[in-house]
Parts: sequence; structure tokens; C-alpha cells
Amino acid sequence: MDWNLSTCGRHGHETFAPDEPALRERLRVDTPAGEAWRCLRCATYVVGDPKSSGSADDAPEVPRGRLLRDKRIMRLLAAERGIRGLGLLALAVLVFVFRKSKGDLRASFDKDLPLLRPLADQIGWNIDSSKIVRGIDSVFSLSEKTLTLIAIGLILYGILEFVEAVGLWLMKRWGEYFAVVATSIFLPLEIYDLTEKITVLRVLLFGINVAAVLWLIWSKRLFGLRGGGRAYHDEHHAESLMTVERAAVAQDHQRPVVGSSAGPANEGNLPL
Repeated sequence: MDWNLSTCGRHGHETFAPDEPALRERLRVDTPAGEAWRCLRCATYVVGDPKSSGSADDAPEVPRGRLLRDKRIMRLLAAERGIRGLGLLALAVLVFVFRKSKGDLRASFDKDLPLLRPLADQIGWNIDSSKIVRGIDSVFSLSEKTLTLIAIGLILYGILEFVEAVGLWLMKRWGEYFAVVATSIFLPLEIYDLTEKITVLRVLLFGINVAAVLWLIWSKRLFGLRGGGRAYHDEHHAESLMTVERAAVAQDHQRPVVGSSAGPANEGNLPL
């Protein structure tokens, strides 16, 4: 997939007219339809006025290439974290509702459970030894204080997931570190859950978390890996089309004129 063209197709081209004449001429061309400017993302010439103009130093930092792919992945991770956060907050609300109505729910459960015994006997289900029933009994035995602490814990966990989602969605450096640290803290608990019982959902969530941590550390060069933040910034800055064209202009100015005579007035520094 061409991430550059895909993004331009959805959000439009990013054209820029630099004030520097040599650089300006590298980013524009005259066509039968009029003046066209080169998109800083997909490098396509777009007919019409540039979207913005000014000094090359003030040109917008337009992500392209692998940075766009990374942006898609990070936003998928952010969306997954946001969904988790919503689910945790919904569970917290249910816990609060359960705490408030625990007495009525317990009375209804005790009243309706005997009605299930004839059906359970017909299908060979021993209600008295059922893990589901025992689990419900253990939940009803929780004190209001314990339920409140559980709800508060779910809310804090949900907020943490939302912070991760915001940092990853905005592609902030702190968000990448926060996501790695916060996710890594809960990996031992997920491993413990898997030792207790293996389910498709648990395996899927554990796999997503491990893959996210490893990918973030490696691709974003976190914790000094592969040169750290400076190397990461330099790598993506070098992929900028404006950076490439400025380097080409500088190279043109350093190239000697073919056939020029050596001497103090002409030392081969004239541009082609």
C-alpha cells in the first residue's frame, strides 16, 4: 500500500511554496492547466495555488512513508485502549449499581434458584456444586466497602487506558513511554490469569499487549534503543520531502560548472 497516496486521497494534498528561489523552482512546474506545486507527502504535482507558503524553515512537518504507517498502527492501538477504557468504566457503573441493590438481588436469587432445580435435575446439572452458583454466592458475600474499592479500581484502570489512548492517538513521545510502562505492569497479572484458565479472549488480549510493547520499544527507539529519541527524530526528518529537496539544492550549489577554468574568480562553486 502507498500510505502517502492513501492519506492524500482522504485528507488532501499538502503543497507549500518556499520563499527561497532555488528550492521554490524544485517544487513547482508550469503546466497547460496552470502552475502546479509538489505535494510534500506523496510528491505528486497538484495544479493550483499552494496550500501555504513561507520560509523553508517554517514548512509544515508532513509525515510520509513509514511514519504514516506507524501513525495508523498507533491509532489502532489507541482505539483499542479507548474501547477497553469504556468497558472498564461500564463495569465500574455496574458494580456501583450492584452494591446499591445487592440486598434485593440476593433475595431474588435465593427465591428463584429453587425453581431451576427441576430443570437442572433433568439435564444432569448439579446446582449445589456448580461453579457459577458458587461464584454468584461469593459475589453476594462481598461487603459494600470491598465493592466500592473494586469500582474505584476499575475507574482508575479505565482512566489509565484513556491516558494511553490519548498519548498514542496524538503520537506523543510521552504517550509511547506511558503505554509501554503501563502495559508492562499488567503483563504479570495477565500471565497469572492464563495459568488459571486459558480462553481465546485472554490469549488475544495478552498477545496484543506483548506485541504493542515490543513494537513500540523497537520502532520508536524507546529507552535509548537503536540510538534513542534523537535517532528516531533524525530518521523521520530525513524522510521529509522538504529535507530531501533542500539537500538537493545544496548539492547543486556545491557542484562545479563543467568546463570552467580554474582561478581565483572561478573556483567551481557556481551552481549549474
